[in-house]
Amino acid sequence: MELQDAVVLVTGASSGIGAATARAAADAGAKVVLTARRADRIQALAADLPDALAVQTDVTHEGDLENAVEQALARYGRVDALINNAGQGLHVSVERIRLEDFRAVLELNVVAALAAMQAVIPPMRRQGAGAIVNVSSGTTLHLMPGVGGYAATKAALNTLSSIARLELADAGIVVSTVFPRITDTDFHDVLRAGSLRADAPKGHSPEQVAAVILDLVRSGEERAVLPAP
Repeated sequence: MELQDAVVLVTGASSGIGAATARAAADAGAKVVLTARRADRIQALAADLPDALAVQTDVTHEGDLENAVEQALARYGRVDALINNAGQGLHVSVERIRLEDFRAVLELNVVAALAAMQAVIPPMRRQGAGAIVNVSSGTTLHLMPGVGGYAATKAALNTLSSIARLELADAGIVVSTVFPRITDTDFHDVLRAGSLRADAPKGHSPEQVAAVILDLVRSGEERAVLPAP
């Protein structure tokens, strides 16, 4: 898919990978729909972009996702790509994970991601084309202590992505998955619980991850794994 004039909806667009992806998509000529809970941040970002729509959205509320897609369709008439980026970390050993924390992260990282896919699939089916990129995590490929709960949610997202890719291919909808490693964003400042290990390796910039995400939109490849920085 070419990004020039494409309509790209980004969840979790208020900071980090989401904001960087929105900027990169706009630089490539896309019209961008910014969704996040922090309305002030996405409104400020939208004001900096040539053609962007900011929609305050809590992705754990189905009605919010449906509203975001409806607003995108009302303004632009289509949704060409979904960047399913909203998520939260949980860095606690398995024996210490509080079940309420795991449920909350599971809801955001998996259930909300599924709901976002379901919200964009009908208009993409009508168009006969679309791209979905789900943002997973390198922790599902390179296991390390302390991230069991978080990695489990992203592993579930991986499976959803792979099966959705098979199911939607005949509709012209391409589902891809990106596997970032640690990224230099505020992600680890707002973990559901726990903290980043002191000996954690240096991370990628959000702009590096954004470039890989947009390459997936363009190429339609099944997955992209970011190498170690």
